[in-house]
Amino acid sequence: MHRKIRLIEIGILIFTLCVGWARFTQAGEPQDLVRTAVDKAVQILKDPKLQPADKKKERIDRLREAVNPIFDYQEMAKRALGTHWRRRTPAEQEEFVILFRDFLEGIYSDKIDLYGGEKVLFGRQTVDEDFAQVESTIINPKGEEIAVNYKLRRVNGKWKVYDAVVENISIINNYRSQFDRVISGSSYQELVKRLREKVG
Repeated sequence: MHRKIRLIEIGILIFTLCVGWARFTQAGEPQDLVRTAVDKAVQILKDPKLQPADKKKERIDRLREAVNPIFDYQEMAKRALGTHWRRRTPAEQEEFVILFRDFLEGIYSDKIDLYGGEKVLFGRQTVDEDFAQVESTIINPKGEEIAVNYKLRRVNGKWKVYDAVVENISIINNYRSQFDRVISGSSYQELVKRLREKVG
């Protein structure tokens, strides 16, 4: 179980950090977008000048600046909230998108030190009109493999990531299950309260 949790955490790290660097690419094929993203992110994560503890904030700040343009936070937040999304007012929806974005930023900030020299191999790409999926495999120094499939959709002519499936577990679906339990067991307001506490 511990190994499985770590694999998922590494997958989330790659999802939230590496894809952010895709802003350096031009709009093009989904796989090219993700491949360039991963290459750029790994360069940053391996940069010896950014390894010292006092450089962690700089690494996080640079990654944060890169992440926002590539993620479809509106779609991610909507899917994460599931059926509860349409019950929210436009103002609540807008607030939740921002809160969910801050929540994800907090995750990669906490897990940035998990990177341990993992390599990424890319598999096939499938495109169905305005939706696409890019398959990849993360291999750690011990030879353990983690399957990560990126899900993208075309927004205003540009591909953006809205989910990733890590070891057959959708990151967004996983959050949707967690959020639904909180809302069903308590209230939407309680979920917002808990997320605010996590993002500080």
